[in-house]
This record gives sequence, structure tokens and C-alpha cells, in this order.
Amino acid sequence: MEAYNAGQRLFGENRVQELLRKKDQLPADIAWHLIGHLQTNKVRSVVPFADMIQSVDSERLLEVINKEASKIDRIVDCLLQIYIADEETKYGFSPDEAEAMLNSDDFRSMQSVRICGVMGMATFTDDAEQIRREFRFLEDCYKRLKSRFFANDESFREISMGMSGDYKIAIGEGSTMVRIGSLIFGSRNR
Repeated sequence: MEAYNAGQRLFGENRVQELLRKKDQLPADIAWHLIGHLQTNKVRSVVPFADMIQSVDSERLLEVINKEASKIDRIVDCLLQIYIADEETKYGFSPDEAEAMLNSDDFRSMQSVRICGVMGMATFTDDAEQIRREFRFLEDCYKRLKSRFFANDESFREISMGMSGDYKIAIGEGSTMVRIGSLIFGSRNR
């Protein structure tokens, strides 16, 4: 509430259950972004109110979001999560997979999702140069997708990269959205 009272209206949440709880406890004019991994069985609970799902990491997930959004006559803004890290615990499309999906007839038939950009999570490391390379790679992916698929689409404009520990590098590499909850709210209570 302190951040809300200071004028903040866009909030992101990693976990669906926490997002649902906070949405019900906080004012209705908040724009909610789901920034964490989303399982297909939880899509139905998020689609009615999420302003953006930043973590679309598979074609199957995008299909389910589209299906659920079409049931309620809604268009959901999404970011394609691109796999940029040197970690097996991260999710996302490879650039080639993203392009193949965007070229597909299945994607072209989706009327209830709007792709607004890309999202990526860098490797959890102290190596600033590795992080910089990964963010630069994501920006290159964004530019490639923009020129090939979204050249005339003003909605495709977001590069969500950078978290509390690496957001300064991300901004330097072209990030338009950073995810800095720990810096603002402190460490998460487990």
C-alpha cells in the first residue's frame, strides 16, 4: 500500500497464488503483470485480470492463454520469454523456436493474445560481462523479431530484463521494464 500511495500503479508478481491474494486485497486500479513461470492449469485464474503475462515460455502456454481469453472476449498482452541464461532452471523459447511459432498458422489464428515484446532472465552470477552478453543477446532477439514480425506494430515495444541485482546492466542494454521487487519491498519471506 505504501508504494500504491506513493503513486505506483503497475505491480508484478512471480507466483499465481500470491497474485490472486494481492489482487483481492489491493485497489482495483492496479495493473498486474505476472512475471513468474505460469503453468497451463493456472491460466484460467489469471487471464480475467492480468494486464500482461511476461513469462510466456512455450507455444502451448500461449495457446491456452488465447483459448481462455477468447472465452471471456478479452485480449491479453504477453511477452515471449526467451531463454538467455546459462542455467537449466530457467525457461523460454530459443530465438529459432520463437520465430517458428510466429511464422505458424496456429499463431496467426490466435486473436485473443497480443505479443508486446520479449522477456529474459540472466544467469544468476556475479560475472557482469556474462550478464551483459545475455542481455545484449535478448535485445538482439527483440530487434530481430521486431523487424521480421512486428515492424509496423506499435504494441511490440517491450524488453523486460533486469532484476534487483542486475537492473543497471539491463537498462544499459536496452531494457524497457525491470523487475526490482526485492529492492523496493525487501527480500521475500519464504
